[in-house]
Amino acid sequence: MDRWLAHALDYIPEWLAFQLRLSEQPGCVIALAQRGRVVFEGAFGAADRSQADAKLTPRHRFRVASHSKSFTSAGIMKLREQGRLRLDDPVGHYVGALHRDVAEVTIAQLLSPSAGLVRDGWDSGQWTDRRPFLNGEELKRDLAKAPIIAANTRFKYSNHGFGLAGMVIETITGDSYRDWIKREIVKVAGLRETEPDMPVSGNPPLARGHTAKLPVGRRFVIPGDNPTHALAPATGFVSTAADLVRFFSQLDPAARNSVLSVASRREMTRRQWQDPHSSLANWYGLGVASGRTADCDWFGHGGGFQGFITRTAALPELGLAISILTNAIDGWAHLWWGGVVQILSGFAKHGAPTARVKEWTGRWWTPWVPIDFVPMGNRVVIAAPAMLTPLTDASEIAVSGANQGKIALANGFALHGETVRRKRGRNGAVEEIWLGGTRFLPEAQTVAEINRRYSARRRRPEAKTRRGSAVRQSRAGRRDAAD
Repeated sequence: MDRWLAHALDYIPEWLAFQLRLSEQPGCVIALAQRGRVVFEGAFGAADRSQADAKLTPRHRFRVASHSKSFTSAGIMKLREQGRLRLDDPVGHYVGALHRDVAEVTIAQLLSPSAGLVRDGWDSGQWTDRRPFLNGEELKRDLAKAPIIAANTRFKYSNHGFGLAGMVIETITGDSYRDWIKREIVKVAGLRETEPDMPVSGNPPLARGHTAKLPVGRRFVIPGDNPTHALAPATGFVSTAADLVRFFSQLDPAARNSVLSVASRREMTRRQWQDPHSSLANWYGLGVASGRTADCDWFGHGGGFQGFITRTAALPELGLAISILTNAIDGWAHLWWGGVVQILSGFAKHGAPTARVKEWTGRWWTPWVPIDFVPMGNRVVIAAPAMLTPLTDASEIAVSGANQGKIALANGFALHGETVRRKRGRNGAVEEIWLGGTRFLPEAQTVAEINRRYSARRRRPEAKTRRGSAVRQSRAGRRDAAD
């Protein structure tokens, strides 16, 4: 493992654990792979909030939803490599009983997706647990209707389109989608914790989904064990963060070992359609999204299922793949993934900390905010752990002695040029930090300070009010008696 990466992996779990605590999310699992080898796994929070001892682990399976599209696209590319289909084949060559305009769309348009098909049908209650997921006949009935827009005119996401791609696989192979994709893609890729749909054999630990707090005011458990039937190629997959980073590492055209040829991987990850109405410059290839975050190009996919939000992507320039899985319908997987990429990018840019600064670590508090000292290269970055991108506009400390330094870089509203001091106790441990004129303490001391300062002040007026109320009631009682 690269030295800078080892130090990044020291800080990332500290930041994620704080984010989970701050957001009050049920749980989160993260895995990172470097050049296809898993180098880090971490789990935080609960697998099931209704059970006190249900601690989340990296071995818990999650519903990873639209990650399924990447597996399905890999399956189509494998059949293409075998000469059993062409990407410009009309889908009607393989699947019957479709609307004539649906039958004319190509396999590539299904995977792009630019076929113009309905996203989730005319009754999408399967996504809110109001109905089961569609079987093959029900899916075909939806696809017997005309497309929503003309094909090949823009990016238009469609779960129905990937369900149709799964039917193409079944027609060509003569096998069920689930059995074929597991045998030819999942197992060949060396994935041992991945299934194309529920139920999962072997009784592995399953993370349970959770609702948001609103509108009820508390979270409810969503089992998340319902099969997705004909929509498994779009959303059925069940996996772990570790298996996902292994798989997406193999989709990198530069990967040494892969379930697909280099040509297939290049075609999958090639940017074909940009999301035309998004503030983010995101693109889509064949079952794979792509973009740029924190100065890093990436490709991958996210997923949203009842009670689960998940995100996995590879960073080819760094040789890394990152997966973050959350088990709540309002999970912060996408946001935390961006924060992790920013941290990795910062360490990759500045390098591992030098001997002069490597001990300048820790989380320090005032009654306002916490800060994190994060050594990188020859500097100490002051990160904001409460932020989703903790290194944004971060101040930097130039260390001049064992306990002295100066803020060498900061925005104009911060403390640029001011001194930094570390104060040690009798045992030699750092007990407090001074940034300019502001004193930062460990969390326990800050909790005590807040309680001492504000709890006492809050009690006094309440006690006075209660005494005053008692006196008034006593006087009123005497008047009543006199009357």
